[in-house]
Amino acid sequence: MKDDEGNGMGRMIGSGVLLAVMLMGAAPLAADEVHTVAQLNQAPAELAGEEVRLEGIVGRVNDDIMGRNFIHLVDGTGSEGDYITITSTERPEAGDRVSVTGTLILDRDFGAGYTYPVIIEGARFSER
Repeated sequence: MKDDEGNGMGRMIGSGVLLAVMLMGAAPLAADEVHTVAQLNQAPAELAGEEVRLEGIVGRVNDDIMGRNFIHLVDGTGSEGDYITITSTERPEAGDRVSVTGTLILDRDFGAGYTYPVIIEGARFSER
């Protein structure tokens, strides 16, 4: 992704997300803070099974697979193209800016080759 000036910085939700990442560095994560895609994709074991919050843009929605929707959420952190997979019975639209709360699960195996090292399940969405 490129920003409005054509830089390969990715699409940012706001300067607050970038500032939070820069200031936090390698500090331990707390379940009640707003996390980034980059933080959660590093699979912090201390958050496994905990409810986590993050904000971002819905990149893709795959409807009604195994009774749930699979959603890709991006926030401009991490490498270009990084996202986190979220499952929910709710269905946001691609392009929506949302806040998400759900349970962080590590090493989720749905069978048939569908495995996720990090996934957020049972998510609830609210528009930002």
